[in-house]
Amino acid sequence: MTTPLTDPLLLSIAAPLAVALILAAGLSQRWSKRLAFVGFAIPLLAALHVWWHFAGAPRDHGYAYLSRYPLGVPGMGIGLEFGLNGVALPLFVLAGLVGFAAGLVAIRSNADRLGAYLMLLLVMEAGLMGMFASVDVFFLYFFHELALIPTFIMVGIWGGRDRGYAAMKLTIYLTAGAMLSLLGLIAIYVKAGIHSFDLIALRDALAAQPLGLIAQRHIFGLLLFGFGILVSLWPFHTWAPPAYAAAPSSVAMLHAGVLKKFGLYGLIQVALPLLPSGAGQWGHLLAALAVFGNVLVIGLVTIAQRDLKQMIAYSSVMHMGYAFLGIACGSVLGVGGAVMLMVGHGLSVSLLFLLATSIHRRTETFALDQMGGLAARAPVLAALFVAATFASIGLPGSANFWGELTIFLALWKFSALFTVLAVTGIVISAVYGLRSVARVFFGPAAAPGGSGSAAPGDLGWAERVPALILLAALLFIGFWPRSIADPVNETLEARISANS
Repeated sequence: MTTPLTDPLLLSIAAPLAVALILAAGLSQRWSKRLAFVGFAIPLLAALHVWWHFAGAPRDHGYAYLSRYPLGVPGMGIGLEFGLNGVALPLFVLAGLVGFAAGLVAIRSNADRLGAYLMLLLVMEAGLMGMFASVDVFFLYFFHELALIPTFIMVGIWGGRDRGYAAMKLTIYLTAGAMLSLLGLIAIYVKAGIHSFDLIALRDALAAQPLGLIAQRHIFGLLLFGFGILVSLWPFHTWAPPAYAAAPSSVAMLHAGVLKKFGLYGLIQVALPLLPSGAGQWGHLLAALAVFGNVLVIGLVTIAQRDLKQMIAYSSVMHMGYAFLGIACGSVLGVGGAVMLMVGHGLSVSLLFLLATSIHRRTETFALDQMGGLAARAPVLAALFVAATFASIGLPGSANFWGELTIFLALWKFSALFTVLAVTGIVISAVYGLRSVARVFFGPAAAPGGSGSAAPGDLGWAERVPALILLAALLFIGFWPRSIADPVNETLEARISANS
């Protein structure tokens, strides 16, 4: 029997929160770093544990590790309930992996007021783990907000150039998206008529007595645009590039790599199974916005970027278009591909933001036209950046490849025209990705600018370890996609096939 002390899902949330609370007391920098390491390591170990044992874990309503705690508002149907199904599992693991890598980067960053910085990052990590572990829709939303609030603060205080503008725009857009999403979730709660936010209870109730087509269309529209803003669906994407360009590395890694997936996760885990007819009403509009806006327009904008970090930020927005296309298809193949791509993109974009900071330490600039020849004195950095770029493009052997491939196969059945247009995005990705590699690492060497205090030579082990963790996960999933695909298919076939 699982107890609070042996529940890996609860521990993955409670540990970083407990460490954050201790750091708030104002410990020395040395002890802050040591305790923060523990706070980031426990969620990683919990995530790897449940991933390893998931196939043999007993199921309860499709969830493994299901546990309920007497915390919530029983009269309103709000309760603290944790569990993982096949869709939540890979994203829970993603949060553990990226959180640990981002934590290592933060620990060695020596940021001003490092204790406060690590405290907020730990709160953010706890929110991410809780977000994917929650079965109760209210707490799913609550943990998202718990992770989001430190993001605003950290970008505004520890961010780089234009951090005030970036933090304000981030706050306005994501607050609007969160409010729209909340309205949609409340509408489901009210219309279901069972006075419960329990996702299992909602699913059973709405399967027995589905909402009318008009109600489903309106509620799904609220969730689509609310969640869409959070994921940077075109044309509501303009908050993302300045936010990621200004954000500290660890924050950019956690937000772009993990927190940004909340909107897609909400559509897959909540909207699609509860509002299947409403999803069908919005499918073609969503596909059009994703392929014309995110893939083509933002793809061309990405090519035009001359700042490395801005280029990575815009490429992140572009690749969210593919995930939306998988969801628009509404099939097991398309939605499963979207989940696979969410994991692959989360790992690759986190790795790219990490390496961009390492490049900045050696060149003292993000301007691509002021770089060159870095491969000669930093071959390991060059190799890692090339690998991350190839993964982002979707090269076979990476998790991204399987996500994009399955999305294209599903999209062909949905619309041949959209498929042809979406495939051109691979060419666009190759153009800006390979151009950035050529400008940063090859050609004539550029003299370091700025203060002349650039980091010497290649990556040390303190920088290599978090990068290798992310790359190893990308390659592991790329060479063994069934480690994610099997549990995802198990859940989606039960959810989507039942609604077909």
